[in-house]
Amino acid sequence: MTRQQPLRVGIMGFGQIGRQLYELASQSEDVEVVAIADIGQPEILHYLLCSEVKEPVRHTLEGNFLVNPRFRARLMRTDTPAEMPWDIFAVDMVIDATGKFRQRRFMEEHLGNGAPRVLLRTLPADHIDRIVMPGINAQAARREDRMVSAGSATTTALCLLLHALSRDFAIDCGSMTTIHSYTSDQVLQDYAGSDFRRSRSAAENIIPNTHEAADWLGQVLPAFTDKIITSALNVPIHVGCLLDVNLVLADSAVTAEDINAAMRRHAPAYPGMVDVVEDPIVSSDVIGNPHSLLFDARGTIKAGANTIKTLGWYESLGHAGRLLDVARIYGALDQQGEVAQ
Repeated sequence: MTRQQPLRVGIMGFGQIGRQLYELASQSEDVEVVAIADIGQPEILHYLLCSEVKEPVRHTLEGNFLVNPRFRARLMRTDTPAEMPWDIFAVDMVIDATGKFRQRRFMEEHLGNGAPRVLLRTLPADHIDRIVMPGINAQAARREDRMVSAGSATTTALCLLLHALSRDFAIDCGSMTTIHSYTSDQVLQDYAGSDFRRSRSAAENIIPNTHEAADWLGQVLPAFTDKIITSALNVPIHVGCLLDVNLVLADSAVTAEDINAAMRRHAPAYPGMVDVVEDPIVSSDVIGNPHSLLFDARGTIKAGANTIKTLGWYESLGHAGRLLDVARIYGALDQQGEVAQ
């Protein structure tokens, strides 16, 4: 069913993901960003947006409004969910793109200020209504859900890989390491932070890090509950991540080429989300790629009788696209509910 009115979205946090969300929405026909909450000065936020997009002339600053050919978004200088009056903007959904306000209490503050629904761009820190990933468990979404997560870029890439391969192969267990670009919460020079390793310079070091995907994987793919361990290495690049996954298969007869053939066969079932690359690419080659998983056919290796190593690439743009996909899923549910009443 086609939505009659564009989905009205508010964004909290105008960092990299927030700007990508805004740009993708401006290129769409069914999503409007009506308000943006960020502590930054409007002139600087506009400057950062224009420094990244392909057509900066499409975006102008008119007072406290970011304007493009499709919509106007009010810029609000607020620092926390409790400060943002979403009710005055009649939003259908708020996407919290800060990566900071992952606790349920912050999501409740969004709701208390007039947001009908809140979507996290990260994994949650505690219990929420639903984790939704397009192409995997979109059918689990319910109209009554109010606090939702779309996972993370890494979690989505991992889940898509496991979902695709489990169509053909029984997977006993596995491990995932994401070789991840440094993030905005890391320091550029050595500086005392939240833990020892994260106190070291992101620009100069490969930094071992934890990753929470394993803790939440079972909510998206119940068959993989407690079967996959996950970790991260933050490396000194700005954009582009590599998913390194080792899987122990039940059938020792499966070859590396069997895995590649399965990914080539199943990728079309995840349009715009999964693709297979045959070329010898590196991290900079995935910048601007909108897929959540770019499976690297050259990286598949078999080790021993049952272990298969795979590589996949992604960057944050794909995750921004999936966030808007989740917003659309709930927008369609809301519309169906209105029609039924």
